[in-house]
Amino acid sequence: MKKKIAILGSTGSIGKTLINIIKKDKKNFEIVLLSAENNYKELLKQAKYFKVKNLIITNQHSYLKIKRDKYTKNIQTFNTFDSFKKIFKTKMDYTMSSITGIQGLKPTIDIIKYSKKIAIANKESIICGWNLIEKNLNKYKTHFVPVDSEHFSIWYALRNINKDLIDKIYLTASGGPFLNKPLNKLKNANIKQAINHPNWKMGKKISIDSATMMNKVFEIIEAKKIFKISYKKLSILVHPKSYVHAIIKFRNGLTKLVVHDTDMKIPIANSLYSSSRFLKSKNLDLKVLNNLDFREINVKRFPITKILNILPEKSSLFENVIVSSNDKLVELFLKKIIKFTDIEKILFRTLNINEFKKLKSKKPNNVKEIINLDKIVHSKINKIVYKL
Repeated sequence: MKKKIAILGSTGSIGKTLINIIKKDKKNFEIVLLSAENNYKELLKQAKYFKVKNLIITNQHSYLKIKRDKYTKNIQTFNTFDSFKKIFKTKMDYTMSSITGIQGLKPTIDIIKYSKKIAIANKESIICGWNLIEKNLNKYKTHFVPVDSEHFSIWYALRNINKDLIDKIYLTASGGPFLNKPLNKLKNANIKQAINHPNWKMGKKISIDSATMMNKVFEIIEAKKIFKISYKKLSILVHPKSYVHAIIKFRNGLTKLVVHDTDMKIPIANSLYSSSRFLKSKNLDLKVLNNLDFREINVKRFPITKILNILPEKSSLFENVIVSSNDKLVELFLKKIIKFTDIEKILFRTLNINEFKKLKSKKPNNVKEIINLDKIVHSKINKIVYKL
């Protein structure tokens, strides 16, 4: 029997990688739903190839465009994620949630009800609404797999392990494009330089986050929430080779390292299959293994990592402020309104607003509250930036 699949964000890099994996094993899968925001041409191409009968495209202009195609006259095409109840008659075997940004939170939470297993590649959802996600995972008995290479590696290494045995977990960071750039040159770093990641092919937003090291700050927060581990047991190590993705040190003196090539097919395929038999196994890269090159974080180079010193141990709306602030500031940098180093400076200025500092003791109650806070944060940053 074919496994039923839903893909939220099928036209992004994660979605396309999953699509390419399924193409090689098409006979064993039925894609029930594909979704996108804008890219209706790619969505149509995917839908026609797999004969998908349900599409969601949230941008109104793109929705009207796709509705004109003769293929969509015989299938269900929707403009919002409220259509899940019209689409799903039974539980999907597997759902990939890879919508970028805070707008991915509500559909991620809502689709859990219709999924036996959900793989989540949306950082914002996990950071801002993990308590809401976890509540639904437990309620609907849905299995969760993290797709980020670091979190997948931790998840893989900790299977059937008593978490009380953990002494320390190290998440590795490549250091991005500016690892060796003179500090006095960072202020004038341009967009092309900032998105030129040395190891991974990623979207602009996540590439900027890698350049500032915010991506790794987010991953520490995610790891704390997913694995229920204190921040005291989580650290970042710079590892320019991006070959080791997680290091777990146990109290019994043993240490596990999870190694894989810089290819997102590996965590994605392993989240889809119980054993990723459709991946060709490469030999260990002894050249890299003999020169792993781990380094401590240089706070002067990556000052944004100081956020880790001000995080509350319990989940709170303060983490939402961090995500929303960073999203807005990266957007402003990509629009050439602020400089690269302004991302960190304005971020800390925003986090020091009393109204936001008070949120360290307030847990998110619902999606509406999170979305409203996102708008408030963006408004505050606009006021700061346009007064500069």
